[in-house]
Amino acid sequence: MDTPVRDDPTTTEPTLDPRDPYPYFAARRRLGGVVPGTVMDYSRTPEQFRPRQSWSALSYAAVNSALRDDRTYSSRLYDSTIGVFIGPTILAMHGDVHKAHRNLVAAAFRPQSLHAWEPEIVRPICDQLIDEFADRDRADLVREFTFEFPTRVIARLLGLPEDDLPFFRKHAVEIINYTADVQRAFTASTALQEYFQAQIDRRRATPTSDIIGDLVAAEIDGEKLTDEAIYSFLRLLLPAGLETTYRSSGNLLYLLLTHPDQFAAVRRNRELISAAIEEGLRYETPLTLVQRTVTADTELDGVRLPRGAVLDICLGAANRDEQRWERPGEFDIFRKRIPHLSFTAGVHTCLGLHLARMETRVALERLLDRVHGITLTTDGDPHIAGQPFRSPNRLPITFESVG
Repeated sequence: MDTPVRDDPTTTEPTLDPRDPYPYFAARRRLGGVVPGTVMDYSRTPEQFRPRQSWSALSYAAVNSALRDDRTYSSRLYDSTIGVFIGPTILAMHGDVHKAHRNLVAAAFRPQSLHAWEPEIVRPICDQLIDEFADRDRADLVREFTFEFPTRVIARLLGLPEDDLPFFRKHAVEIINYTADVQRAFTASTALQEYFQAQIDRRRATPTSDIIGDLVAAEIDGEKLTDEAIYSFLRLLLPAGLETTYRSSGNLLYLLLTHPDQFAAVRRNRELISAAIEEGLRYETPLTLVQRTVTADTELDGVRLPRGAVLDICLGAANRDEQRWERPGEFDIFRKRIPHLSFTAGVHTCLGLHLARMETRVALERLLDRVHGITLTTDGDPHIAGQPFRSPNRLPITFESVG
C-alpha cells in the first residue's frame, strides 16, 4: 500500500508512512487503547470492501482482550473480503463449526509431522537454495532465499509437483492483492479451484500421505470434508503459508544484518536464535493488523463500540506498547522474553505458527552454518516497508564463502 493515510492537517500527529508506521501507531495509542477511525490505508481499496464505521484497538491490553473474545469481535467479515475469493474457511468460522474444522486441519500440523519435515523437507530445501547462489559472492536473500523456501516447503507438504511452483505462487499473490485488481483475484481463485480439484480427485482415487491426502481422508462426525471445504482451505494455506514465513524471516535477517553486534552474537551462540526470532516478530510484525466486526453494542478499554462497527486490531501497535515493554522501539534480542501477539491469540491463533518458527529457525541456521562473511549491501537503500503486510523487498548481500 503506497499512499500514506493523513490525519487532520490541523494536527501535528505523524502520518501513516508504509515505510515506518510505528510513530503513527504510537501517536494514536497515546490517545487511548481504543480510538475512533482506522489505521488501514484504503486509498487503493474498492468501495465495496471499505467499512462504514471503524475503530482501532492499539494497546496490548485492548488487542489481547478483543482477540480472545470471538463472540463479541467476529472474524466473519472475512467472508465478505478475502473469503469472496478463497471461499469458506476457518478464518471466518466460529463456534463448533470452527472447532471441528480447525481440529481436522491442525492434525496435519501435529508435532511429529514437524519433527519429520525439518530434516526431510525444510533443511534440504534451504541447502538447495544456498547451493544455487554459492558460486557467486553476492545474492538477494529475498528473491533467492526468503521468498523461495516457504513456497517450496508448502509445495512439498501438499504433495504438489515442483514444476507447478510458479503457477500457484502467482495466483496466491494475486488473491492476497485482491484490492488492487478484483477481477484478477477472481480469475486466480477459479484457476486454483480447478487445479486443487484435480489434486483432490487424484487422492480420492489413490490415497497419499501428504496434507491434501490427509484432508481428503478426514472426517467430521463421520462425514468427509466436502471438496469445497478442502480447496477453500488450500487457497487459504498457500498465501498464509507463504506470507507469514517469507515476511518474518526477511524481517529478521534485515534486523540482524543492520544490528551487526547482535548478528555476531547469534553466530557465536545458536541458542540465541529462538530469542532473535521472537524479538524480530515483536519488533517488525509481518502482519500489523487483523480486523473484526463488533457483534453487539459493547465497551472495550472504556470505549463504547456500536454493533456492526469494524475494529482494526493493530498487532503492530500492541507489540510496541510501552506499558508492556521497556524500550519497545528498540530491536534487542537480549531483552526479557514476554509473549507478543504477532500470531494473534484466542481461537483464531495462527494455525501454522510452529511451522513458521521452525522454518525461520532452520533457514537462519543454514545461512549461519554455510554462508560466511555476510554483509548487507546498502546500495538502493534496502528497508522494511508495507502496511499491513511488512517485509523488505530486497536483501542484497555480499559474502566471502559458502561451506
